[in-house]
Amino acid sequence: MNRRLILILLAALVVAVPLSLLAGRVWIDPFAPETRNASVILMQLRLPRAALALVLGAGLGASGAAMQGFLRNPLADPGLFGIAPGAALGAVLSFWTGYAASAWLLPVFALIGAGGAMALLALIAGREGGIALFTLAGLMISSLAGALMSLAISLSPTPFAMSEIVTWLMGTLADRSWREVWVATPFTLAGIGVLMAAGRSLDALTLGEAAARSLGVDPRRLQGLMIAGIGLTVGAGVAVAGIIGFVGLMVPHLVRPLTDRRPSSLIVPSALAGALLLLVADCLCRVLPLTGGELRLGIALSLLGAPFFLALLLRMRRGLA
Repeated sequence: MNRRLILILLAALVVAVPLSLLAGRVWIDPFAPETRNASVILMQLRLPRAALALVLGAGLGASGAAMQGFLRNPLADPGLFGIAPGAALGAVLSFWTGYAASAWLLPVFALIGAGGAMALLALIAGREGGIALFTLAGLMISSLAGALMSLAISLSPTPFAMSEIVTWLMGTLADRSWREVWVATPFTLAGIGVLMAAGRSLDALTLGEAAARSLGVDPRRLQGLMIAGIGLTVGAGVAVAGIIGFVGLMVPHLVRPLTDRRPSSLIVPSALAGALLLLVADCLCRVLPLTGGELRLGIALSLLGAPFFLALLLRMRRGLA
């Protein structure tokens, strides 16, 4: 079943990628090679943007599937770990200090913020910290990072810096180049690899912590893999595109009924489905006829994810009734 699902998702991506390259404010007719600046639009604007959507979507989808398996909670989202807010805080500080003017320093600051959040999470949760403590530590880091970002915005040295911070936090793939693709890809692929390495332990964890220990699962190793895997995938995404939420929440739910529901079987299909979702969502953001410019990807996914989250809550409520 998983193999068939993976083939279907790959086929969908093969169809979606060329279509995304043609769609936009300026539609490109593949049968009209005389389209003005078509090669520049494709190679310098749309192709790197599509590649970045695939990379970031895959990372967010895989991290969401792994996190829901680790916490054994279908409502879990990678943002709960505090790594995304930590990365965002690092990026905000680069705007606040003016270092974002350098093309490479913005993602560097964001990755440092993600690394700091990972280290703080490991320090607070401790070596023997259970899942409950781990979750609470992530929520505390998220709250702290959010408060510090609000402080940085309120104390912004110039109106331009404040505008740049707020715009960047909305999350977008607009105006991204191959540089961002080269920054995000190695970290995201490494993170997905780490999460896949944790797959068997996540499968055992579905039986409960005590049962997982009896099967030879090392809680400290699993916790370290989760911090590293989600830190790399989410941190890389925030570093180049800002905060893009709900992908890690929605995608595993859409894919899970088509698998055997084991976390290890869900990671790769969720990565492919996340790539497809982000690619299609970004394409729709480009073609929507808005007078004020392009709809931000983070806003679009929040508008889609909030009703999805509400539907999940109502379904769980009916199940408990």
